[in-house]
This record gives sequence, structure tokens and C-alpha cells, in this order.
Amino acid sequence: MSLFPNVPKIQYEGRQSANPFAFKHYNPQEVVLGKTMEQHLRFAVAYWHTFNANGTDPFGAGTAVRSWDRLSPLDKAKVRVEANFELLEKLNVPFYAFHDADIAPEGASLAETNKNIDAIVAKLKEFQQSTGKKLLWNTANLFTNPRYVHGASTSNNAEVFAYSAATIKKMLEVGKELGAENYVFWGGREGYESLLNTDMGLELDNLARMLHMAVDYAKEIGFGAQFLIEPKPKEPTKHQYDFDAATTLSFLQKYGLKDQFKLNIEANHATLAGHTFEHELRVARLNGVLGSIDANQGDYLLGWDTDEFPTDLYSTTLAMFEILKNDGGIGKGGVNFDAKVRRTSFEDEDLFYAHIAGMDSFAHGLKAAAKLIEDKVLDGIVDDRYASYREGLGAEIVAGKHSLKSLEAYVLGQQQPIKNRSGRLEQIRQTLNEVIYSV
Repeated sequence: MSLFPNVPKIQYEGRQSANPFAFKHYNPQEVVLGKTMEQHLRFAVAYWHTFNANGTDPFGAGTAVRSWDRLSPLDKAKVRVEANFELLEKLNVPFYAFHDADIAPEGASLAETNKNIDAIVAKLKEFQQSTGKKLLWNTANLFTNPRYVHGASTSNNAEVFAYSAATIKKMLEVGKELGAENYVFWGGREGYESLLNTDMGLELDNLARMLHMAVDYAKEIGFGAQFLIEPKPKEPTKHQYDFDAATTLSFLQKYGLKDQFKLNIEANHATLAGHTFEHELRVARLNGVLGSIDANQGDYLLGWDTDEFPTDLYSTTLAMFEILKNDGGIGKGGVNFDAKVRRTSFEDEDLFYAHIAGMDSFAHGLKAAAKLIEDKVLDGIVDDRYASYREGLGAEIVAGKHSLKSLEAYVLGQQQPIKNRSGRLEQIRQTLNEVIYSV
């Protein structure tokens, strides 16, 4: 029995199609720069937003209308598994992602919680085997339950640290059971409200201890997934320890974890940190730690994580430019839609319209980014701008042939004033616009 009877299987029909249940740009088998769109993008559905979110906000109750709402918690969890795989099948999305709390209700004890998880994992595994769909990543929810009021790995309460460790252990086992290609650590409450009552040094040390424990246990059980950390600057805490890509990279280097982790970069988290999405992707790429992305966007007029479906073609193009430039592309990672429909989009069909919009936006961005690379549009601009470092003085500086004294002597010997060239940023943006709207 279909849970979405009014939604057909979504097919590629091209940009001239007026069918709202059709892709205009995402053609899974279309080859771009030697790989199919499906191979480049590795789309994933976020279980929590798609099947658990009900439209609640701080000012109003939930608005979403879902057929499974009337069921008991465990029965609801079982029906959501069916809904997940029907949506994956109809959208032709190969992956999904979840937290433990998304798939199964929490029990009165850890043992009861684990029992509930096991029941749902068995059902997930059965559907994966019958459909061929895969788990992009899983993780532990270490932020919703009141026990995490002071954090999880960074809690001042050692009992909470122990409970967090036990929860992570279980989810690593679940990841192995379901063949997860990645495992994500998002420090929802790994931060502080005030330094007045915070031992920052101990909290950071304990966070590193927990990550080392996770690495060790994954090796012990033979779980070979790629480990990811997802930076976010704030919310729900005032300051989170994985503030942005650069901060997280510094943490990993300090604690000897850089070789065990890559980063899962989210667009809305980047803007909350005061960066663009492409900036965070560039920092991760240049340091060899770009592992996966959470695809969404924020509202620049609102100061919180709105998790909107990505439709900004400027952003998706520049994001895909960074991913295509990354060694191996997105690799074992994927484009996970950590996004939720708006509160006013409360019908079942809206889940499909939203994912179609996001998938088409990234497919369009992929084609535009490929054109930028093939035609060396941005590469040519950058090469020309830094041409002074490829010959003469600049080449000598890059080769390490100068000191402060030798450069002073050079400047003192020059008779002509320094001449700079225009960056022509407006012209470059116009060129970018033309590429985006030509594909």
C-alpha cells in the first residue's frame, strides 16, 4: 500500500516540461566531466526533517499532515521506514541519513532504547536489500534529551559522558550493520553558554577523548566508514567548539585526529558562521578534508538555522565548482538534503516538490560548474590576476630566494611607483551569471 498515492515516479523531462512531478535538470545518467550526474551528486534524504519534522516553530504547533501521525511511537517508526523507501524509490535517490532518535523512540532505559533501535534497524536492512538503497551516514542524537542540557562529550557530568559513549557505541554498530558509508559527529550541545562557569580546556580534551574512543571502537568492530565532523558556530549553544571549518581543522590537528576525520560542510551553518558556503568548502578542500555536504540554505534576513531547501543557483554552482575541484569529487560523501519544507507547505506532495527543487538546483549547479572548469573561466581569471608570481620577482619570492633585507634592497632600487590592476569583480559576476543561465 502506497503512503504517497498521489505521487508518481519522478522522471527527467527537461527544462521545457510543465510537469511539477518531473526533473527539469537532474538527469541521473547524463555524463558531466566523465561521470554521470548520479555519481557526482550522490543525493541523500535526511530522515529527521523529511519524516519526523511536523512544522512546529517557537510560536505555533505542528502543521504537517502525515498519515502515520495517529499511530503509537513504535508503529509510527515502522511506517516511517516504509515512507522513507517509497520516497527514495519515487525520487530515484540512492541514499538516506539518520540519527538514532529519528528512526526509533527512546525507551525508559538504554537497554529499552537499543531494543527499539534493533527492531527498526532490522526493517531498514530488509528494505535496503530489496531496493538497493544505501545509508549515506548515521549518527547519535546527543542534544535533544534533557540529559544533554550541559552537553554530551563536553558535559560537566561524567555520567552524561558515559551515557554519550554508550550511545555512540551503539550507533557505530548500527552503521556497520547497515553498511553506512560515513558516520557523522555533530556537536549539537558541544559548546558553552558562558565562560563564567566553563572549563574550556577540560571540555575540549574530553571531546577529543570521545572521538579517539570512537575511532578505536570502529577499528575494533571493523567498521570502515569515513568519519565526518559537521561544523556549526552556534545554536543551540552560544558558542560551539566546531565553529567553522578552520576551527575544526585546528582542533583535529591539535588532538592528533586529522587523519581520521573529514568535514561535512553545511550551507546554512556556513552562513551562521559569517562565511559563504563556498568559503567553507574551499577551506576544507585546500586542507584535504572535504568529505561530504549537507545541502540547504538559510534566510539572510533571519539569524537562525532555517534549513531551507537549496534553490539559489549562484550558491549551488559555486558549491559544485569546489566539489568538482576536490580530489575525487565528493568521494564517499554525498549531497544530503538537511532541509525541511516550510511550515506552510504541510501536504505530503510538498516533500516531493521540495526534493525535486533541490535536486534540480544542484544538477543545474553541476552543469554550470562543469562549464566554468571546461572553459577555464575562473581559473583563467585567477591565473591572470596572480601572473606576477610566475616570473621575475614573484617567482623568486615563491621559490624562497628572498629575505626582508633583499626585498628592501629591491624596493629601494625601483624608480617607478607600484601599479595595481583592477580586480573587475562586477565583470566577473556578470560572466558568472551568463554561464549559470546558459546551461
